[in-house]
Amino acid sequence: MQEYLCSFRHEVQKVYYLSKSGRERVKCDVVRAKTGNIQHFLLRNQLWIYLRTPRDWKNEIKVQVKDISLVADAMFYVTKEIMAFVEVDVSQPMKTNRIKMEKYRKIKEMTGNEFHVVWVTELESRRIKLKELMKDFPGRVYTLNEIK
Repeated sequence: MQEYLCSFRHEVQKVYYLSKSGRERVKCDVVRAKTGNIQHFLLRNQLWIYLRTPRDWKNEIKVQVKDISLVADAMFYVTKEIMAFVEVDVSQPMKTNRIKMEKYRKIKEMTGNEFHVVWVTELESRRIKLKELMKDFPGRVYTLNEIK
């Protein structure tokens, strides 16, 4: 398998990805390599596993309604009619999160569509702040310890 895989350590985890010959073997065009966003990706993937791998899960979804646009870290359907947008909070300032929640509120006002926002963060202190940002908005805030 060493011929087809590369790996590196991130904190206490070993992260694997396909080498060039591995990508060729499974006919994969997507090139993955070590990146500074690894904690962001691992946290998002951990949430995907915790939520029992929703089949309709899509990463990095652009949402645009008129002049409001944002990129959600992921999206999946809670029910056939209600989607959930996933936001991963690793290192961005709380001001960035506040702006994103304001955009979600405006989108909901403009469209009238029901949807959820699901946050995942590493720290309990951040969870409290994110819950305050959510107020009455449907969704949930998870911490890494909760979804491990």
